Amino acid sequence: MSNSLTHTVLGSTGIAVHRLGISATYRPGKQAIYRAIDEGANFFFAFGVDTQMRSVLRDVFKSKRQGLVLATGAYNLLIGYPNLRRTLEKRLRQFGTDYIDVFLFLGVTKPKQFPEEAREQLRRFRQEGKVRSVGISSHDRKFIGQLTADGELDVFMLRYNAAHRGAEKDIFPYLDRHNPGVVAYTATRWTALMRKPKNWPRGERIPTAGMAYRFVLTHPNVHVCLTAPRNLQQLEENFAAFRQGPLSEEEMDFMRRFGDAVYMQRKWFM
Repeated sequence: MSNSLTHTVLGSTGIAVHRLGISATYRPGKQAIYRAIDEGANFFFAFGVDTQMRSVLRDVFKSKRQGLVLATGAYNLLIGYPNLRRTLEKRLRQFGTDYIDVFLFLGVTKPKQFPEEAREQLRRFRQEGKVRSVGISSHDRKFIGQLTADGELDVFMLRYNAAHRGAEKDIFPYLDRHNPGVVAYTATRWTALMRKPKNWPRGERIPTAGMAYRFVLTHPNVHVCLTAPRNLQQLEENFAAFRQGPLSEEEMDFMRRFGDAVYMQRKWFM
């Protein structure tokens, strides 16, 4: 469990992490990524197509690799699965590094998309020392809960926010035995948690992005919460909120009520 809003260890991996992780999916600019490093961020999630993140990390890794955590992986193709070995070697070249800290099989939507062959390959990568830890990202909470109880993987990347709290029932109760790392994404539910939902009382406050991140990080079972700012200003606003510390119980109750109102809209989202 995480005992600090700012820093912790990524489960049983032994990897020390800053709890506000950085994604450059929305291309915030290289300056924003460098600024995140200056602010103390050390957990960076990147797809292979994230050219801004790749460029910055390749540059920074030349003088400082230890202490920075790179999380990336291979995409689930839905029909079959990719050549994980080829993808791993490609990611090593793309980021200019000899190893990857967290290598994930991304976008597993159902158990049959994660066959034993894929699991064995991930374990082999870890044994070879080319990756420090392995895991998956998935929306299938019950499947993650099963894998968590089995202790098969080191890290899970999953959806958790004020509107989607199902992990509290389907995943978090099973973490204690093997203590895998937990990385949460969609903290703002693609900004829905920052907009007035239908039937929300007129004049009652609306959460900020910072409150959405702090809600996730206040939960002790989450080690890292990803933020994907669109520009330097958003990044700085998120760090400013982050420095305010955990939410109070009153603020947590407010976020749950607001999250329930957002969830009840039942709108389609990714």
